[in-house]
Amino acid sequence: MNEIRTLANKILKKDRRAIAQGITLVESSRLDHREEALCLIDLLSKSDNKSLRIGLSGTPGVGKSTFIEKFGLMLIEKGLSVAVLAIDPSSIKSGGSILGDKTRMEKLSRRSQAFIRPSPSLTYLGGVSRRTRESITICEAAGFDVVIIETVGVGQSETMVSEMSDLFLLLLSPAGGDDLQGVKRGIMEIADIIVVNKADGELKLAAVRTQADYAGALELFRDREEDPEGFPKVSLVSSISGEGIDTVWLDIQLLMDWRKESGSWLKRRETQAVHWFKNEVQNRIINEMNNKPDVKKQMKILSKKVALNELSPDSAAKKIIESFNK
Repeated sequence: MNEIRTLANKILKKDRRAIAQGITLVESSRLDHREEALCLIDLLSKSDNKSLRIGLSGTPGVGKSTFIEKFGLMLIEKGLSVAVLAIDPSSIKSGGSILGDKTRMEKLSRRSQAFIRPSPSLTYLGGVSRRTRESITICEAAGFDVVIIETVGVGQSETMVSEMSDLFLLLLSPAGGDDLQGVKRGIMEIADIIVVNKADGELKLAAVRTQADYAGALELFRDREEDPEGFPKVSLVSSISGEGIDTVWLDIQLLMDWRKESGSWLKRRETQAVHWFKNEVQNRIINEMNNKPDVKKQMKILSKKVALNELSPDSAAKKIIESFNK
């Protein structure tokens, strides 16, 4: 494992090639790579570096990439470094990313203080990579001040990203009041700041109305103990002109200062670590079962019986567990 230790040391020194190599390693599905990846993450987890983890989502076409680029460039101008883990929809057959994030954020990708990495979703629902949290650990150990985790807004992915981040931004386009019904309550509940993008030109008035609509809706969620008065809140932004970007950053700082002083930030990190642990236990059990030929054979037989309604899912699951424990 000397090579892994060398790789870890390079990552701690913010070697960009080593960072990319480390993320490639944790994303690999090869069993030998998985063991090396675990060793790497164990070494990097001892780092004292603590990045600000920002989860970000929004429906396709809302302008996430434009916002992230403007936001990232603003952070760099303030002397900060930023990593972007942009999680794209993937081809289920190939498991590979089909969007070029570096192309979408061309200006940001050219800056030495920025690191952009598109990740395959590995066919997980909502486009969130199973190994994203390990990629976050790598970027954090490398000393990036801010790590942005972007995901396509198509369902459960927002909840998974919120479980990896310190706060969650939801980007929306200007819309009529009727469109408020289209945003799921669950997403509203996890949003810390809603950013109405495209607040410029002919859409400016529509953006202001949208801000008012969502501000009213957020009154239902303004009793969270970990938040200061006025949060969650709605902000207006023009990713084209950059207007409002600084305000979003000030709101983020205000919220994070409050959470750190109240202890809720540390509690959230601890809760997330336990959640990741339990999730990994489940994944490993499933992998162990899938690697046993007898269990796989029985799974196929029982699946057919369940499909034909000859056996209930619970009874079939019980039989699988019993055979796995033999």
